Amino acid sequence: MTDDFDKLKSALRAAPPPPGDAARMAALDAALQNFDLLQDSRQETAAPARPNPASPERKGFLTGVKDMLKSLSPAGLLAATTSVAALAVAVIALSPALHQPPEPALVRLAPQPATPEAAEDMAPLAAPALQAAPPALTARKAAPTSMPSADAPMVFEAAPEAMIAAGGGMAPTDMVAAPEPDTSAFANADANPVKSVETDPVSTFSVDVDTASYAVIRRDLEAGTLPPPEAVRIEEMVNYFPYAYPAPEGDAPFRADVSVMPTPWNAGTRLVRIGLQGRLPALADRPPLNLVFLVDTSGSMDEPDKLPLLKQALRLVLPQLRPEDEVAIVAYAGSAGVVLPPTPARETAAISAVLDDLAPGGGTAGAEGLAEAYRLADQMRGEGEISRVLLATDGDFNLGISDPKELETFIARERAGGSYLSVLGFGRGNLDDATMQALAQSGNGMAAYIDTAQEARKVLVDQLSGALFPIADDVKIQVEWNPAQVAEYRLIGYETRALRREDFSNDKVDAGEIGAGHQVTALYEITAPDSPARLNEPLRYGTATEATGPAGELGFLRLRYKAPGAAESQLIETPILSSDVTPDADARFAAAIAGFGQLLTGATYLGDWSWDDAIRLADGSRGDDPFGYRVEAVNLMRLAKSLNR
Repeated sequence: MTDDFDKLKSALRAAPPPPGDAARMAALDAALQNFDLLQDSRQETAAPARPNPASPERKGFLTGVKDMLKSLSPAGLLAATTSVAALAVAVIALSPALHQPPEPALVRLAPQPATPEAAEDMAPLAAPALQAAPPALTARKAAPTSMPSADAPMVFEAAPEAMIAAGGGMAPTDMVAAPEPDTSAFANADANPVKSVETDPVSTFSVDVDTASYAVIRRDLEAGTLPPPEAVRIEEMVNYFPYAYPAPEGDAPFRADVSVMPTPWNAGTRLVRIGLQGRLPALADRPPLNLVFLVDTSGSMDEPDKLPLLKQALRLVLPQLRPEDEVAIVAYAGSAGVVLPPTPARETAAISAVLDDLAPGGGTAGAEGLAEAYRLADQMRGEGEISRVLLATDGDFNLGISDPKELETFIARERAGGSYLSVLGFGRGNLDDATMQALAQSGNGMAAYIDTAQEARKVLVDQLSGALFPIADDVKIQVEWNPAQVAEYRLIGYETRALRREDFSNDKVDAGEIGAGHQVTALYEITAPDSPARLNEPLRYGTATEATGPAGELGFLRLRYKAPGAAESQLIETPILSSDVTPDADARFAAAIAGFGQLLTGATYLGDWSWDDAIRLADGSRGDDPFGYRVEAVNLMRLAKSLNR
């Protein structure tokens, strides 16, 4: 008996036979034969079953095994246990092949065989597993089922986004991973409220010539999603489009044009449109330009709509420059450096070659790049020349000075030396619009978002003079409303450009710039004292003083600006007169775009005015549209309507 158990122990401790096809089949055949013999022996000796429904005999698996072992002789016991061990080895070896689904979620790669014979046995199983492996897999070590082993097989587990919910199979091989979360940050503030003229008769704000918000909205809508409300700045939507404002006369840097029209969405109010048209000097009259391209080549720019589009956009600038202009390029990633020293603009081949060589990689040392670009701009400036820095980035500053306030202070110091900064934004997903806006405002420049080659041409070809050649600095607008004619007013947009009343006359307070040929449009919605649309209840005790202004004036418009480089501002004043003139197509289209922006942000003051109303108004007031901008806007409204359902 002892010898039999010793043999059993030795057999169990021995290494299993090689996993060849012949060995597996022999073990399985022996196990099945022994199982049949045991069953026959059991049936010959056991008494017939006598079922008793009232008190059935309960025998589990372990009880059956105990009974079987009792009936065996030592030799039979040894044979049975050896057969069971062999059966277990066979089942373990065959189970992956017997249960492998057509497209497995887990693909097991066999361990490296120790001998050529073993490798030959394993080959038929390893090859199909490798062929079935999907492309998006994550490698991990297989968890051991009993004892851990150093040569445990590797298991390639499909990423969660590649699994099909129904059936647990694999997704098609052309499925891509889930997109990265959108971390874009936008500069915005709560919408301007309706204000009472009795308590707050003066409205003051800085001009804004930026158009980035409209391009971001277009990008999102064309991608099939509504833009986040914080990405919508209505003044930038309205200012995206050209209008036929009268040109300034004489040496005046700009001219104001004011019109009044019924409000499309509220019969009880009127819209006051204030338009400014900047003077556009002849190309030959502008001073020589020193232009520094500050190019973000960090790892976050490694996308088709970022660095490749950026290179294409900057190439569009070169034909617009004169031979005496100069260009330099600073690239920044983990560190910043000059990749093109100051070079005459006529050497377009050399400049284009440097742009071609730019490649993404590393962090974003934005502050270091800005410092290097400003150093070059100062070095390039000669007598009577101007220097400009054009920053092209996705705004993802993560090294160096990353706090927007610190960057603003740094740029403001450089601005005082005469080098202005404009910012071009690219890409989506991590666009830091808030930083871009802060930099452009502090740098006396403009901020634009480039999402297509067509937009690059609009900003860098059609409007290049406005971006690089300011004609008026620190332009501020102030409107005083006549309480005899206006009970309430609301400025539509310009939330991030609001100024205090006392800032208007303070020349130390920074404001926006107007470039050569630039236009600025602002819209006020006003309510008459006797209008049923009035939202604020009148004061119980009335006003402290009665209105004394001319009866025909709705309000009084004041403009302050500085000549470029000047320390003192100049003042322009004009009354806002009530008018019954039919509004032109430009005024109606601007109102439609303002309504478009309000529909995207909740339509607090639009009442029952709908997407259909906005589309009808815009489509009916397209007017002269040589570049198709207004047709595009109408189509975007239709798209937004369908996405808003």
